[in-house]
Amino acid sequence: MSKSSAVKAAPAQSKGPAGKSDPFVLDMEKIRASARQHMDDGSVTSTYGADKEVVLKLLNDSLATEIVCTLRYKRHYFMAKGIHSEAVASEFAQHATEEQEHADTIAERIVQLGGEPNFAPDSLASRAHSEYKEGANLIDMIRENLIAERIAIDTYAEIIRYLGEKDVTTRRIFETILAVEEEHADDMADLLDGLDG
Repeated sequence: MSKSSAVKAAPAQSKGPAGKSDPFVLDMEKIRASARQHMDDGSVTSTYGADKEVVLKLLNDSLATEIVCTLRYKRHYFMAKGIHSEAVASEFAQHATEEQEHADTIAERIVQLGGEPNFAPDSLASRAHSEYKEGANLIDMIRENLIAERIAIDTYAEIIRYLGEKDVTTRRIFETILAVEEEHADDMADLLDGLDG
């Protein structure tokens, strides 16, 4: 088989107009030529289906959200007081670390897509989905974190729906983060039940 011929792989097949299976065909000549043409675009190839500017804005707003959540959990960790504070503070610290990891992952994806992560502190609060609420006591802190996690769950679920098959890599990043945010919400709900009960 020559370099210019199409590569055919029988296992992956789709149904054609007459209901017959069409073989999966890669036009390697076209793919190679396209890869050479737009090397400055890095990982963003001609098959990228999303609006890159929209995705970069969604990522930067989510970056702000994760930074605000990290800061809120950090404050709550240091400000937790009372008979149950040690266990709750430990949970806050763990969540702060995981939110920072989310922020780092999002920032890396922004750079992969050719954007610049926005860490500007003066606009963090206005760009973030969740709010930075200090909380007057331990129960308030837990409630504020639960609310913030619920906001993150809803916004990330919407972003995942928007991305669909248009940007699978970014969608998977958000799916992974969403799963952790759901765990965080569950943790906060359990803590609240334990303190209220």
